[in-house]
Amino acid sequence: MPSILVTGANRGLGLEWCRQYAREGWRVYATCRHPEAAADLHDLARQYPWLTVHRLDVTEAESVHALCADLREPTLDVLVNNAGVYLEKYAPDPAIRYDEWAATLAVNTLGAVRVSEALLDRLARGERRLVVAVSSHMGSIADISAPGSTYYRTSKAALNSAMKGLALAYGERGVGVLILHPGWVKTRMGGWDEAPLTPEQSVTGMRGLVEGFRMDMSGRFFRQDGVELPW
Repeated sequence: MPSILVTGANRGLGLEWCRQYAREGWRVYATCRHPEAAADLHDLARQYPWLTVHRLDVTEAESVHALCADLREPTLDVLVNNAGVYLEKYAPDPAIRYDEWAATLAVNTLGAVRVSEALLDRLARGERRLVVAVSSHMGSIADISAPGSTYYRTSKAALNSAMKGLALAYGERGVGVLILHPGWVKTRMGGWDEAPLTPEQSVTGMRGLVEGFRMDMSGRFFRQDGVELPW
């Protein structure tokens, strides 16, 4: 049975990643900061016994180590680094709050790298051997056309850069890195009313890229519909 671990799995895109892979019969490790409050995840676990829910705070090294100790299987096929925050989305402020900027980087950038590094050995022993980073077109420097969203933009640009570096390093062990923009999706982060894509549509597109992954795609940045994006 192939296996996948998803961070930030309690809602939105993360929940949909879990739903689609569980439905396909994959072993799913669904992680989030507060499993006790993740009612939708537990509903999925009751429907699909091969999905289990685990606590993970990607900003805490101890939490990552505890997760690794909790995973029984020595291999992992796909890691989806989905956990993310967008603190400016609903509380815009022209003044830069450096603590919030640091908190954004801690989750969106350092967290994804921390989890990837911790699970690298398991991924290298897997069949698929793939790290997925859920990024954003807002991390593309070429795409910046208006001020604002400094924390989120820089965190995703840094994520893209870090994942490019990991792609070069991990390639030596046969592990690929796929950087994805999910599109504009109807989620709490993306926006409920204006966004054109549902989580199901977005994840279906991203899954297609996962299934069709080739090592020459490693470290490159793609939209969910397969279009390669500029940096």
